[in-house]
Amino acid sequence: MPRTVILGVIGSDAHVVGITILEQALSAAGFEVINLGVQTSQDEFVSAAKSHDAEAVLVSSLYGHARQDCEGLHEELDAAGLDVLTYVGGNLAVGQSDFEETQATFRQMGFDRVFDAETDPEEAIEMLREDLQLTTTEAEQIRVDG
Repeated sequence: MPRTVILGVIGSDAHVVGITILEQALSAAGFEVINLGVQTSQDEFVSAAKSHDAEAVLVSSLYGHARQDCEGLHEELDAAGLDVLTYVGGNLAVGQSDFEETQATFRQMGFDRVFDAETDPEEAIEMLREDLQLTTTEAEQIRVDG
């Protein structure tokens, strides 16, 4: 049975290329991907995660205002009774010069994984498999069935 992940670009950001590539890579890896598209609100992420019984929420942002857009997301997920993995990636901060600092900020906000805009989708997928504790056999089965 494929694992379901929610994918979208948060806030007022309209950059679609990154999530399109990620959607294709995740689908090819056997995940069921619910792509919410661009300019997605926190409520839309929460609602989709709940209605699709998702195991992970993947947030993309390339316009540099992810911190403001993601503020309070984990509280909303908690309020909805959701215990999901949360990933965020992209160009997360305007003038981002020290990614380790940016990464620490988003980890403090509750994100399980934080990626920069240069991250290869396969790296994120491998971490997702690890975080979901997919065995090699299960991951291979997802690819065959998916």
